Amino acid sequence: MLGQSATSNSHYVGIAEMHISANPTDVIIAPNLGSCLGVLAFDTKLKIGGMVHCLLPSSTSDPEKATLKPCTYVDTGVTVLLDTLFKKGADRKTLIMVCVGGASLSDPNGVFEIGKKNFTILRKLLWKNNLLLKAEDIGGECCRTLTLEIATGAVTLKSNGSTRKLV
Repeated sequence: MLGQSATSNSHYVGIAEMHISANPTDVIIAPNLGSCLGVLAFDTKLKIGGMVHCLLPSSTSDPEKATLKPCTYVDTGVTVLLDTLFKKGADRKTLIMVCVGGASLSDPNGVFEIGKKNFTILRKLLWKNNLLLKAEDIGGECCRTLTLEIATGAVTLKSNGSTRKLV
């Protein structure tokens, strides 16, 4: 990854998982984001951040599953991410938000549009909470990997064989 040091601790965030860190040696990575969303929040002042890897848009489709694994869904997963960061002292004024994913990998005819629905739910949630995305890479037909370096707040995107800095 860009800028990743040899002494960094990599934490992979799988589907329906979340990771939060204030450890400057940590690097949080959400690999293989297709229709899923990788959503990260990073407080630039406190140097604390986290990432969630959400599979589906709305917890209303299976409230029992949402209670057991809230990070499965965009509406509950992003809420848990933000609530956890705010409880640790993060501030909306110094928080940056980034989102990657929402592709149409197995849905070329746009029948299910899971990626699009995931992103729509995220935008509504952020709007209700007066938060904006600093960067995004959404849609298309490719997988992506999202990386956050806690020490610097650097956010990188790997897609189609290339890596670029988002923040």
